[in-house]
Amino acid sequence: MNRISLSVLFFAVGLVPACTGIFSSDSPTEGYKRLYAAVKAKDVEAIKQSLTKKSIDIAEFAGIRGGSGPTKMLDAGMTATTYAETLPEIRDERVNGTMGAVEVWNTREKKWEDLPYMLEDGAWKLAVGDFFAGTYQLPGIGRDRRERIAANAANPPGPTTQAGNSNQNTNSGTPTSNRSSP
Repeated sequence: MNRISLSVLFFAVGLVPACTGIFSSDSPTEGYKRLYAAVKAKDVEAIKQSLTKKSIDIAEFAGIRGGSGPTKMLDAGMTATTYAETLPEIRDERVNGTMGAVEVWNTREKKWEDLPYMLEDGAWKLAVGDFFAGTYQLPGIGRDRRERIAANAANPPGPTTQAGNSNQNTNSGTPTSNRSSP
């Protein structure tokens, strides 16, 4: 009898975290992979499922304002990184509560993009709209930014020269006068 009760207790203890998502395998990285796959499949509904509600609102607003409709923005998943022929490199995942970010290599511009993610409806979704609305908070400084800060600290700019008096007359011609000669 005790064995059965103990088994039921362990099952219940294991079931609660699994149902609440504590041991969920979802992450901002997985969210980006879903978005990339949806863009490549040209599945607008799957793309929408990979975006936060505010991001969809931004896409709809921009499409209406631009006259092209929301699908033009949604076709690329609201990030230029999805134009890559194969899944681009993803690095530096950062999570703080329901806010997250990943750096994704932008093959067109040859630079890292720090993409905002939020946990919404139990899944990590691209939060471009939340970023613009001011409801997204960066979970930490990204690796690319940290590396650029370190590079700037190691190589500070040289001395600056001060400009001369800006009221000086720099014309090389004959000086003119407002006074009439006698």
